Amino acid sequence: MNNNLVFKSKTPKIYKNKKLNTANFGDFTHNDYQVFLHLVSKIGGVDNVGKYLQPEQLQREHILTAKEFSEVFNTDVDNSYKALKSAVDKLMKTDIKIERSDDSSILRINVCSQAEYIKNEGRITIKFTDDIMPYLAQVKQKFVLYNLKEIANFGSLYTTRLYELIQEFQDTGYMMKSIEQLRKAFAVGEKFKKYNHFKDKTFGHACKEINANYDIGLRFEEVKEWRKVVAVKFFFKKTMVHKVTDQKTGIEKNFYEKPKARVKKKEIKKINPEVLEDQLVFPVLKTEAKPIKNVLSSFLSKFSSKK
Repeated sequence: MNNNLVFKSKTPKIYKNKKLNTANFGDFTHNDYQVFLHLVSKIGGVDNVGKYLQPEQLQREHILTAKEFSEVFNTDVDNSYKALKSAVDKLMKTDIKIERSDDSSILRINVCSQAEYIKNEGRITIKFTDDIMPYLAQVKQKFVLYNLKEIANFGSLYTTRLYELIQEFQDTGYMMKSIEQLRKAFAVGEKFKKYNHFKDKTFGHACKEINANYDIGLRFEEVKEWRKVVAVKFFFKKTMVHKVTDQKTGIEKNFYEKPKARVKKKEIKKINPEVLEDQLVFPVLKTEAKPIKNVLSSFLSKFSSKK
């Protein structure tokens, strides 16, 4: 394949098959998952006629530096070094559980066939397995797409995972998942066995964090069988899709208008009085407003006395 014919997006994007989007990622930490997504964003591209690249065309080997990671996920470089080093082990050891298209079985596949952490250069080099590549190909109507930066400010793995799940339903503004499906997608294992604990720690917290970052109006309703909660309905603002034709190529593309990101106000730091104990404090002169009549009479008396 001629790499000169591959065109990358200026904005790093995540392309994932819907089955991979709902897969169980085992014991990935939030940092591990962020590293995985950052590497996935390097794969996508189109050829010279705007056609999505297919699995056999996709590049399997990729490099991710600590500097790149820190710039996208707003963390310092030292923490980025640690995140990359830890992720190398996780990417090699963990397999992903994916349900077959007919839901007849669960397929377990490894993410990487090779992963290397280069100490002095602060970067990792990984090679995706042949098995995972079909799930990272851009096939119309079968994959989830979003910008990597959209999940950069999330502080929880569960928030990132819920945000990814609702991307599959962005054109409807509605999603329903059983509790079992949510537990698998969040990969909680044996944790949070009580429903209320599970809700608070995962999708309850995730909804608050997503709403804090986006004007999306995300909310949920519980579906019960008798007194037991068996599923959760999520409601959110839809993503508007507009057809745009490239004037040069004549190729028609979809332009996605997503719910707007919230502009976070800068926090005003409150001064702790205890900090000022040993500092020089200047007295504050208080002045009281005087009635206008008193001011005028005082002024006139001074004027007349000068005569």
